[in-house]
Amino acid sequence: MGQQLLDGGVTMAQTQQREESASRTEPRSAPPIGPLELARWVWRQLTSMRTALILLFLLALGAIPGSIIPQRRVNPVQVADFVQNNPELSRWYERFGLFDVFGSPWFGGIYLLLLLSLLGCILPRTVAHWRLMRSRPPVAPRNLHRLSAHQTWTTTSAPEEVLAVARQQLRSRRYRVVTDETATGTSLSAERGYLREIGNLVFHVAIVVVLVGVAVGSLFGFRGTALVVAGNGFSNTVTQYDGYQGGAFFHEKQLAPFSLKVDSFDVTYETSGEARGAARSFNARLTYSPEPGAQTRKYDLQVNHPLHVDGTEVHLSGYGYAPRFTVHDGSGKVAFSGPVPFLPQDGMFTSTGVVKAPDAEPKQLGFEGFFLPTAVVDPQRGPVSIFPDALNPSVFLTGYAGDLGLDAGIQQSVYELDKQGLTQLTANGGPWRQELQVGETAKLPGGGSVRLDGYTRWVNLQISRNPGAPIALVGAVLALAGLLLSLVVRRRRVWVRVSQVDGRTVVAVAGMDRGERFTSRAPGVARTDPPQRGRPDRVVNDGERPATADGEENDLAIEIEKISAGLPGRAEPVGEE
Repeated sequence: MGQQLLDGGVTMAQTQQREESASRTEPRSAPPIGPLELARWVWRQLTSMRTALILLFLLALGAIPGSIIPQRRVNPVQVADFVQNNPELSRWYERFGLFDVFGSPWFGGIYLLLLLSLLGCILPRTVAHWRLMRSRPPVAPRNLHRLSAHQTWTTTSAPEEVLAVARQQLRSRRYRVVTDETATGTSLSAERGYLREIGNLVFHVAIVVVLVGVAVGSLFGFRGTALVVAGNGFSNTVTQYDGYQGGAFFHEKQLAPFSLKVDSFDVTYETSGEARGAARSFNARLTYSPEPGAQTRKYDLQVNHPLHVDGTEVHLSGYGYAPRFTVHDGSGKVAFSGPVPFLPQDGMFTSTGVVKAPDAEPKQLGFEGFFLPTAVVDPQRGPVSIFPDALNPSVFLTGYAGDLGLDAGIQQSVYELDKQGLTQLTANGGPWRQELQVGETAKLPGGGSVRLDGYTRWVNLQISRNPGAPIALVGAVLALAGLLLSLVVRRRRVWVRVSQVDGRTVVAVAGMDRGERFTSRAPGVARTDPPQRGRPDRVVNDGERPATADGEENDLAIEIEKISAGLPGRAEPVGEE
């Protein structure tokens, strides 16, 4: 009976042991993650530097379509032409907001996530650095001779005297110094270079400031372009702009009520040498009025010298030629008269454009062609311009008659002809084409004529208001300052240990730059490098390679030498402590 009970007890113990072993080997299912843990994990991932770099890359990548695809806020006519020519592709562009990239939800989401990620990186680092600045420097290591730069010598001076001089030396070099009593003697621990991390933080803060400045300028400012022919004027209203883009919080009523007139535009070119044909100076003479009824003022608008009016800047961004035409229809009436801007296509200002005469009868007339400032006929290339200035101006035209499509209610570009309702004019069995010089008139097939009266110049004005520009400028200056601090300032620690050995004072001075590590092996026999011109004596470990770069090592060794040179008894280095 007792044996049976004993056997039963052993069996139960073995069974319990097997169950415990199985419970240890079987993987335990992790408890489910709660909402708080999930939120912390997401926040840690979002505020990591890797995520910030990915978001910055995505922001740059997302800006590419905004530079390639026509944007509705900048040029709605070009967007309408693109939609008409590419209906299937345009539906996908509309779905992803590619016709308004910088105002799309996905671009704004990346922008806000980048701001949040940077703030999440900066704030914890700022708190940690603040605590580090208030904490004491680390205690001196036991083996100072393992550091890449160290000095050791003996002296008859009292330890208190050496420590007092060392403390004065370190503080004069802007070190923060504390005193420690250890088993190996009394030591001074010194540290400096906190501005390096402050520079890193300032740099990251500056990126946030720049992003905020760009956002403020985009939300509360506007930008537009206007092509103005010399002799004509411009009023700061939306209808006068060729392209206009206003911020989400900018209303048209906030436009400054100024007006201006381009009196003349002068440009000079290099006439000889390798730079022949290069523009040398630009000057648009303006007459402007800050508000209706105010006294007019004169201003010479030049590149990088914008006109400032009530917080709005007017820049000179381009120029070209506007040939002047007079078109008579078949009944002899003047159907069109005036300058027409032609757009330059190359450095010699070969310019293309169209002339529209919607009042012509019985059919509307349209012409397209190109203007050559200095025209010559090349045997291979045909008519070309060989100089950007108007030395021999000519225009080459081809004509169309029919319906220009201006009454359909669809926006059209003033630089293109809608040829769906037009028929090309023909003469002598082929398309009608004509070269005109200033003052020449060409007869049109079926009646009418076109005359080149001359030419004038036009200027392209970029008009903008950007309240975020000062903020972005401050951010750029801060970024430069922070970058310089992080590159120039170096985190450095220095220790001075004083101990008594056989009635003499042993002084050991060593230092290390932040990021340097101790040598991995035990120290060998120390040696003293022979003096060299331009370099102080220094003690190094035989066979060891310092952990720092050569430039940093030399700089640190020089500083340790200078600190040691000012201490009592520093006459001859004697090796290790």
